[in-house]
Amino acid sequence: MLEKGKPMSKKTTAQEMISSYKKKQQWGPFIIGALAVVLVVAGIFILIFWMTSSGKPALPFLSSRTPTPTNTNTPTPVTPTHTPTMTLFPTDTPTITPTPTASGPFEYVIQEGDTCSALAIKFNADLLVLIKLNQANYGPNCNVPIGAKILIPQPDAKLPTPTPVDLTQFSKGFIYKGYVVQPGDNLSAIAEKFASTVDAIMKQNKLESPNDIQVGQVLDIPVNLVTPVPTKPATITPTGSVIAPTATP
Repeated sequence: MLEKGKPMSKKTTAQEMISSYKKKQQWGPFIIGALAVVLVVAGIFILIFWMTSSGKPALPFLSSRTPTPTNTNTPTPVTPTHTPTMTLFPTDTPTITPTPTASGPFEYVIQEGDTCSALAIKFNADLLVLIKLNQANYGPNCNVPIGAKILIPQPDAKLPTPTPVDLTQFSKGFIYKGYVVQPGDNLSAIAEKFASTVDAIMKQNKLESPNDIQVGQVLDIPVNLVTPVPTKPATITPTGSVIAPTATP
């Protein structure tokens, strides 16, 4: 409303309003443009600063969110340990040749160093039986060559007990053939058994030494060469001592 006493001029008022509006229209673009330039310059400055700065910009809207590392359990590969497997190689077991225990004589091939006496001990055989079994092929002295076959008797085989010789049936100097030397024999004992002499037995059998005989050897014995000397029985004294008998000359 207009105050009383002050009449309003419509013409003046309209022009002022139009003029004022025009001024605003003229300055508006300049203000907006200035603001735009300021913003552009500020953006360029910030960009240059961010690119040339070694650190991160302090502006919060330019800083990027740093991801928080998450611990991921990565399994550590286990290197397989080579466990050696022991391969058992077959061990050659020596073949043991058992000593045959036969129910009857068996053949054996003579090796170097073998003798009838050694074989009798090795196979627990009676030497006299062994010699008797092979006497037809290798003689009474059991001279078997290397590589030849010999019969080995069973351990329990024994020769019959020899029958004592009745010297009264033979004349002086009679040759008793085929006496087999027994374990424990020597020429002196044999000579006494047959009323002979050591020299006569050695000569008859072409022995160079009285020690040249062995168990199982077959001898020819000249008998009744000497007169047997009867021995007196031992005399027992009252004190209990024994007086040995003396030979009668």
